[in-house]
Amino acid sequence: MLPPGLGFNAVSDKALAAAKHAKLTRSYWDWQPMLETGQTGFFPYTPGTNLLYGLREALKMLLDEEGLDNVFARHGRHGEATRRAVTGWGLETLCLDPREHSNSLTAVVVPDGHDADKLREAVLDAYDMSLGTGLGKMRGKIFRIGHLGHFNDLMLCGTLCGVEMGLKRSGVPHKGEGSPPRSPISGRHEMTPEQIQRAANALVAARKARRSPGCRLMQPRKPRPIRTKSRMR
Repeated sequence: MLPPGLGFNAVSDKALAAAKHAKLTRSYWDWQPMLETGQTGFFPYTPGTNLLYGLREALKMLLDEEGLDNVFARHGRHGEATRRAVTGWGLETLCLDPREHSNSLTAVVVPDGHDADKLREAVLDAYDMSLGTGLGKMRGKIFRIGHLGHFNDLMLCGTLCGVEMGLKRSGVPHKGEGSPPRSPISGRHEMTPEQIQRAANALVAARKARRSPGCRLMQPRKPRPIRTKSRMR
């Protein structure tokens, strides 16, 4: 919902007391300047003003407009649909224990002899869609599909179709309907109705399985005017 750049700390009185006597060199990790300057409504450093405004809007979207129960249900539905799509491709998720599945991200294992990073490059080059890379010892062995934040059913359908087309384009063995036709304009592979329908069917099946409430597609929101109070004299 919000670009990175803000950090949140929950600090106990015991931690604050320990920090006063700590001898470790620190600057941004020193809570005292933030506490002191915060009493006057200012930051001790240059504030991420745009991120603070964005945080306010994100909280309104999560808490006031959609509601946390619907947010969690939407993520659960998208996670289940993505895992079903992976199964439909005949591939495996990195996490084999259903109790540990993530509803915000799905890591997909590519077959031996294939490079997940080359698949990612092909998808990015052909369809302008970025998939997550494998980290550490999993680099080149997995790719990650994110399905979190400002994300809806239609976005997930497009994402799953893009992954399937990328698998075909990269020559990664998987179950599919064959090569989609090329666009007469771009010359690139385009989504077929069958691919879109399979992605939609995965979402419907996940919704029925979890009996989660329906999720309305997120509509464009009218920008709210930003009003600031200047302290300059």
